[in-house]
Amino acid sequence: MTHPTTRRTLLRGTAAAATAALATTALTPTAHADTAPYPANRSTDPGTPPTGPRIGILLYDGYSLLDPTGPAEVLSRVPGASVTMLAERRGPVRTDTGDVAVLAERTLDEAGRLDVLLVPGAGNRGTIAAMENQPLLEWIRHTNRRTRFTTSVCTGSLVLAAAGLLDGRRATTYWASAPYLEKTFDITYVPERYVRSGKFITSAGVSAGLDMALYLAARLTDDDTARAIQLAVEYDPRPPFDAGDAQQASAELKARALKILADSQV
Repeated sequence: MTHPTTRRTLLRGTAAAATAALATTALTPTAHADTAPYPANRSTDPGTPPTGPRIGILLYDGYSLLDPTGPAEVLSRVPGASVTMLAERRGPVRTDTGDVAVLAERTLDEAGRLDVLLVPGAGNRGTIAAMENQPLLEWIRHTNRRTRFTTSVCTGSLVLAAAGLLDGRRATTYWASAPYLEKTFDITYVPERYVRSGKFITSAGVSAGLDMALYLAARLTDDDTARAIQLAVEYDPRPPFDAGDAQQASAELKARALKILADSQV
């Protein structure tokens, strides 16, 4: 009899082998792989309240794809956590390139109380529209009153700043937006992958959201759990080029990077 190979069955087999190896090392008399399809603290019923943190990720027209989805990949692995994509209206919300859409499952009014709010960044069009969207900013301010952590990726920190939440704080953002952040708001820009100031955690551009999400995962659980999540998603970046640090980049490379972004956005 043959059995179809799927990612789940493959991972179960790998987990079973790892469990057996650990059991042998520990000289446990009897060892059985955990065959439960879901962790004990996560229900298969989507209507069941989560046992862990409620995490809401804001979507708005023109966001950058990895800003919400990278952190979602990490944070959805936090034991018991629920991660929900939110927008002003339910349905698909398109990215800055217009090529991809992510589904918003709930409206802002349906979000309820959140333990974590994440605001992604966007291209100029999306960021400016969000910063000028007064109902959206009011919702962010209202939601922030009850969050444990309020976070952003890339130019999402500009949206938090426009909501008046980062006044007098240290924060980071996309490198090209740093001068605007400091000039426009009472904020000290810090050129780091992520920066925590009280309950606010801001990250630099796009991929830095993964680093921020792992740091946040550790704060929501513990360092060992965050390490395990990092291994689970095999986040061990080794890019082919040493070109991702704006502090070291030439003016020519920065100009070309910004042109590529501008040309790819709608």
